[in-house]
Amino acid sequence: MAPRRRIGKKLFRSFLPIWLVLALAIVIALASIIYGISRPPRRPYLVTPQAFSQISGPALRITDEIWGNRDGTRARGWLLKGRQGAPAVIFLHRYGADRSWLFNLGVKLNETANFTILWPDLRGHGLNPPVSWTSFGTREADDLLAALDFLRTLKGAGATRLIGDHIGLYGVELGAYTALLGARNDTSVQVLVLDSVPVNADDLLSSALRDDIGIDNKVLLYVARGAIRVYFVGKYQNAPSCQIAAFLNNRRVLLLSGKDAGSLCDSTMALGKCFPPPTTVEAKTDLPLTGFNLTSGTSEQGENYDRHVIDFFHRNLR
Repeated sequence: MAPRRRIGKKLFRSFLPIWLVLALAIVIALASIIYGISRPPRRPYLVTPQAFSQISGPALRITDEIWGNRDGTRARGWLLKGRQGAPAVIFLHRYGADRSWLFNLGVKLNETANFTILWPDLRGHGLNPPVSWTSFGTREADDLLAALDFLRTLKGAGATRLIGDHIGLYGVELGAYTALLGARNDTSVQVLVLDSVPVNADDLLSSALRDDIGIDNKVLLYVARGAIRVYFVGKYQNAPSCQIAAFLNNRRVLLLSGKDAGSLCDSTMALGKCFPPPTTVEAKTDLPLTGFNLTSGTSEQGENYDRHVIDFFHRNLR
């Protein structure tokens, strides 16, 4: 054997343990990152029905509800019943938030239109969630279908069904992506209000990764996208929002966004061209405050935003 080849083999054997340790460290670091972002940050609820009733009185009877998901897990949410035979609206929050972020908006819609309102915590969100992880929209869409099944079991006076035939969905970011996926598989969803819609699930993943580690690196994002597919083993899909919207014909859609949503504003504007006729689409993408940062605006900005949402549901869901 040539001396040069012998030297090369010795060097390879010398560095092999270092390479193995480095590779193992990278795998562990990636697993830790993916584990962390699939378990969103959890904070105390901004408001609860109990705290709200101390201010407003017992007029609104909001209940804690639990129902089964289609994969055998459990889901939970707050329920505010409306007039018998009236439509229902489900409010779906963004990644890292929870049902309390949209509580006031849902109450206002109930007071205005007397619709039944359901605020679920998306899986992995809220305090002590029944399911500890999020799949960035894939399993959440199945959970949404289970929530629709739950609403149809509700009974009003005379043991007849409480809600009418049509249902509306409101969603922000992760909630908007979930609403699109769920509406594709349930034609009773006739009205959608979608705020700051991501391009796809990878877009959500990238945003969560940047917020978690504070680094915006294309190579790292690419590796993380591959790692999360391995981590979830088929429980993560990446369907483009535009492709999903192409299946939603004969619906009424309101698209909302603004500068505070960053690149999500551009993806929301682009989504408006993806819906087929006779779906009607309205868009307001220059809002000073959106559902993406609804809790950070002034009261005047919040009231203006709420009017857009409530008016659209009131005009179209009847």
